[in-house]
Amino acid sequence: MNDRYDAGYGSDGYELVGYDEYGRPVYRQIPAQQQQTYDPYAGQGQGQGYGYDPYAGGGQQAAPSYDTGQQAPVHDTGRQPVTPAYDPYGTGGHAAYDPYGQAATSGRQPRVAEQTAHIPQQAGPADQSVGPRQAEGERDYHTGQFAFVEQPDGDSEDVIDWLNFTENRTERREEAKRRARSRMIALVVVLALVAVGGVGYLWYAGKIPGLSSSATKGGTTTPVAAQKRDVIVVHLHNTGGGGTSTVLLVDNTTTKQGSTVLLPNSLALTDDDGTTTTLAKSVDDDGSSGTRDQLDTVLGTNIEGTWRLDTPYLQNLVDLVGNIDIDTNADVPDPDAKKKGEEPLVNQGKDQTLGGKAAVAYATYRASGEAQNAQLERFGQVMQGVLRKLSSDASAATTTVQTLAQILDPSLTDKDLGTFLAKLSNLAKDGDYKTALLPVQSDGTLSAETSSSVVKDILGGTAKSPSAGSAVRVSVQNATGVKDDTEKARVVLVNGGYTFLEGGTASGTQATSKVLYSDAADKANATEVAKTLGLGTGAVQKGTVGSGADVSVVLGQDYKPSSS
Repeated sequence: MNDRYDAGYGSDGYELVGYDEYGRPVYRQIPAQQQQTYDPYAGQGQGQGYGYDPYAGGGQQAAPSYDTGQQAPVHDTGRQPVTPAYDPYGTGGHAAYDPYGQAATSGRQPRVAEQTAHIPQQAGPADQSVGPRQAEGERDYHTGQFAFVEQPDGDSEDVIDWLNFTENRTERREEAKRRARSRMIALVVVLALVAVGGVGYLWYAGKIPGLSSSATKGGTTTPVAAQKRDVIVVHLHNTGGGGTSTVLLVDNTTTKQGSTVLLPNSLALTDDDGTTTTLAKSVDDDGSSGTRDQLDTVLGTNIEGTWRLDTPYLQNLVDLVGNIDIDTNADVPDPDAKKKGEEPLVNQGKDQTLGGKAAVAYATYRASGEAQNAQLERFGQVMQGVLRKLSSDASAATTTVQTLAQILDPSLTDKDLGTFLAKLSNLAKDGDYKTALLPVQSDGTLSAETSSSVVKDILGGTAKSPSAGSAVRVSVQNATGVKDDTEKARVVLVNGGYTFLEGGTASGTQATSKVLYSDAADKANATEVAKTLGLGTGAVQKGTVGSGADVSVVLGQDYKPSSS
């Protein structure tokens, strides 16, 4: 093996030309005319010599070469400083060592063309690992040789970055526009749905101006006459002051509307025997069953039951529901007050809270000179206030009715009445409830024009008042000072085929009786009425006739019921 580190040692004929990138020496063959004999003993005393001298101050030193098993490529590192040849004898007879093939004393020599550098096979240090030898004919490439491939031009990167920036910016703008359009479309759709839903609710609730509740909630799809209604009649009996008040409670299950229809006492009805009577007289004389049938005939309805509500039961009912809140239209004195001028039991005003006693006093109150309809309207207010406070649960409402312990009509049980009132309570709480007065003419009959809004729209019936010419209508006012004289005169007139109309009680007494007529055609009828009552023909005279009557009678103290 060749262990020499100097290629010029012996007669190899090589000289050092530089180092590769790994620090290994590179040699080339010395031309024949420039080869020098290597003398290991020459120039030992000189300060410049071969090999590694760590203390040498000048010149480039040669490093030992190691054989790694691979053939290193040749690199020309440029010109190197001239190193004098090593002379072991110090004679200086040898030419200076020139790694580029130039003698120390000669000028610049031309380089030999087509000369291939050669690295002699040398053994490296013992501790250096030796890798596998490279296959013959295969070159060893390093990343440093191709660094230019991985370094893109700076200008090209700037252009690409600018193109990416402008492209991304355009895409972001387009995406923002698409999102804005999507949000706008979604907003328009939501607003449209809200508007349609709101209009639909108002249409269903009957709150659109110009459309009636019957038309909006069921009238346009279901004819008025075909709508289903549950109706009961309520008679309030004033056990303390006398008299009755009648209302109809209506539940229109088709339109989901509840109503209270106020029926004036002057409403003309047809009695069982075909004679004409009034609602007030029918309640007193014919009772619940007869009055219900007569109302069905006149109004064209189908009343399912009668609820007789005496004033003590009304008081208990208001107390059971926990008082009522209504808008009162009059100051009502306390009926139990011992002196006039005491604090009223009910004060006029809005949102007045009434207990049982105050509610009864307000429902039956009729001021001096007021028509009966004023008192009837107050009773309607109390009934609607009770419905608003009553439970909407059928079982709870039934329990309230049973707690009253009143005797009901056989056709109306506690459960039926409780269930019916619970439905009306729900409508009253939701605001789907109203109160209407049945318009009655002066003679107690109904006209198609004035009653169509109530009879047709609310009750779904047809007005069928008794014929005006069926019987002579006689209004009787009692001025005798004896209360029972009115009832005795009524019996006599009804038995005589006349229609009795109650004219009330006069404020004072009169000595003589009067039989009045306003139309000359009724003079004969007035004469016959006087005879029927046992009065002389001298009592017949022309004068003012009561509302709805053909003949008016004022009973004086000269009236003797026994003689009639």
